[in-house]
Amino acid sequence: MPEGGKKTLNRRHVLKAGAAASLLPFIHTGRAFAETPIGSWPAGVSGDTAFIGISTPLTGPYSADGADHLKGYQLAIEQLNNGGGIVSKLPHLSGKGVLGKKVIYKYADSQTQPNPAVQAQTTFINQDKAIMITGCLSSAVAVAVEKLAQREQVLNMVGCSGANETTGADCVRYGFRNQPSAYMADLALAPVLAKHLGRNLKAAYLVPDYVYGHSVFGTLSEAMDKKYGWKVAAKQIAPLGTNNFSSYLLNIANSGADVFINVTFGADAVSSTKQAKQFGLMDKMKQVQPNISAFLPDGVGAELMQDTYGTFDFWWTQSYKDPMAKIFVDDFMKKFNYNPRWAAHIGYTQMMFWAEAVERAKSFNPVKVIKMLESGFKLDLPGGETYYRAFDHQAVRAVPVVLGKKPSEMKSKDDYFEILDLVPGEDVMPPKGFQGCKLGPYI
Repeated sequence: MPEGGKKTLNRRHVLKAGAAASLLPFIHTGRAFAETPIGSWPAGVSGDTAFIGISTPLTGPYSADGADHLKGYQLAIEQLNNGGGIVSKLPHLSGKGVLGKKVIYKYADSQTQPNPAVQAQTTFINQDKAIMITGCLSSAVAVAVEKLAQREQVLNMVGCSGANETTGADCVRYGFRNQPSAYMADLALAPVLAKHLGRNLKAAYLVPDYVYGHSVFGTLSEAMDKKYGWKVAAKQIAPLGTNNFSSYLLNIANSGADVFINVTFGADAVSSTKQAKQFGLMDKMKQVQPNISAFLPDGVGAELMQDTYGTFDFWWTQSYKDPMAKIFVDDFMKKFNYNPRWAAHIGYTQMMFWAEAVERAKSFNPVKVIKMLESGFKLDLPGGETYYRAFDHQAVRAVPVVLGKKPSEMKSKDDYFEILDLVPGEDVMPPKGFQGCKLGPYI
């Protein structure tokens, strides 16, 4: 020590002092800092229950898929609380709720529109103290609810959403998507189309006029052009909820296209497919549905779906080879008396992944749960091994590419598709920084 008992400060001392000062708020607050409320936590789990807010379309053009979606959530919540299903197969789930708290929920009809979904989820957060929100079947709805989740600091396990923007330009820290993005689905589909249909073809697109439709068109048309020489013969843009597609289909019929790529979804896909048959498109063009609506074949029949190429999030015949898928499909069939479609699969798996992350984090604190999801832990789920990327919150998982069966090939009334390939997720993921994704802050 220097003369007079005074320390001589040097650069090292100054840096150490600065570092210590930066930690003072954390050290000073100690346990109190760790319990600083975030969003609906800890108020939402202060009792013996954990409330989940679900919004999904039960009316509007996507209502059939929405009803299926809700059933997936209901089955998952029942099994989280009472055991059964894949709960016993996942490492940290007990079948006695999540962290010992019974999972309860309410659901609301989003009407396939952003405003009703945001209003419902806002009520669930403010009045019911939702510890997690989920649901949607429209990417426009998904993006709107993501913004709400980030603003309110409540975790959002995104429901059905195909647009690239959901984990691209509009990504948020508080949102995680399980469904393969348009980028993933289109890159999985493109080589199959080239292999089975050929190269240097002309394609006509029927595109729903919102973020999902434009996202699919942009990714698929670019992939087919750059790698396989496909050119766009027509791009017809139709409003969501269109009933009469005659003017769009007439333009497509006269476009000289070799392939008809129908991007519409839900009831719109049913109407446009039936009308395409009336316009003779089925006889003169090959059919592609990049992201097949789960109940489209039920609405139009196997005859119109035969030889149609497309992708799914999940198709129930994966249960023939995948033990986890078999458990899910069998349990769903027992409870609801039909084979689950991919909307139900997303609801079910999002609930299970969230519950597993909470158990691993040993907390409902959304920041801790988010960081656990970002850690990249992998789960064997119906549909295969799945994990989330830390930098955009997109799930990495296989993409099923399918072909519509001829009626004579079907082994049951809903055996509509042959699975041509399960494309590994790692092979079709968008690059880091895709669309400039910036997740935003934890707090």
